[in-house]
Amino acid sequence: MKYVAGQIRYPWEKPPKHGETIQVAEGLYWIRLPLPLKLDHVNVYALDDGDGWTIIDTGMGSRETKGIWGDLLSGPLSGKPVKRVVLTHHHPDHVGLAGWFQNDHGAELWTTRTAYLMARMLTLDVQETPPPEILTFWQRAGMDPKILAKRASDKVFNFADTVSPIALGYKRIMQDDVLSMGGRDWTVHIGNGHAPEHATFWSQSDNLVIAGDQIISSISPNLGVYATEPEADPVGEWLETCERLYQIANSKHVVFSGHKLPFSGLPFRLKQLIGNHHSTLKRLLKFLDSPQSAAECFQPLFKRCIGEGEYGLALIESIGHLNHLFRVKKVFRTLDPDGAYRFKRG
Repeated sequence: MKYVAGQIRYPWEKPPKHGETIQVAEGLYWIRLPLPLKLDHVNVYALDDGDGWTIIDTGMGSRETKGIWGDLLSGPLSGKPVKRVVLTHHHPDHVGLAGWFQNDHGAELWTTRTAYLMARMLTLDVQETPPPEILTFWQRAGMDPKILAKRASDKVFNFADTVSPIALGYKRIMQDDVLSMGGRDWTVHIGNGHAPEHATFWSQSDNLVIAGDQIISSISPNLGVYATEPEADPVGEWLETCERLYQIANSKHVVFSGHKLPFSGLPFRLKQLIGNHHSTLKRLLKFLDSPQSAAECFQPLFKRCIGEGEYGLALIESIGHLNHLFRVKKVFRTLDPDGAYRFKRG
């Protein structure tokens, strides 16, 4: 067992290999699937319901991921069907094969209303090039003109590129619902910030938490703003969730997240995450003694250079932090002649 800072512990130092599972508790299995991103994996979970499997999250909808699921279903998960897919949230690396499990395997889909509607809406929204609303959103953020010009003519990444068509119909889960999965009853606690109505699951009989991307052991989830809701405050929503979940967290909880390794030390981790973001906001606020656009705030936010491959995620997170400071009236903003919002300390 590996210890970090005397507070966070990692019960498993190595993840399962592709096509394999690790049993992390009775009836609960950890699976890791690849992603074609800098963050190169996603964790999903299989729960043994006796007559079938419940899968929590599915990985991205790619040929490679389908192949790995085929190995799993004919190997460690063979002998019983996948009867239910439960989604933590609507992002492609979590919902990508939910429709495939529905349409090809007859599985039910359980998730929050917002996760279902967002996923289904986004799979139906297919664009060849960025629509005017996205170009305006990038311009308001102060995107580098060279990057903006290039992206304006590039093919758009469509949600449907990596997410299988999602069938009509699902079962809604809500705050305080109790789901029976893998021989346990799990209480649902809903979070926000990284994704709207993000579901987390807390075992009533032992100290297990399935947290999705709401809480991760060694990185902070991306708290980004998108053109669909340009005035959103994901940072404020995520901090509220962390503070609320801190009230029910204990040091014995073992947390199974959507990325990185399972860990214990949940109260410490939540305090750490909250403190880190308040420090980031203070650092950003100091930087805003002079007017700055979102694209001009990378250095105080991330304390490192941002390459073109990371630019998009960095930009939406920068907007998220600026929107929060604007929402709590610590900064004001003006729309400059170049079309960018610039924020300044009030």
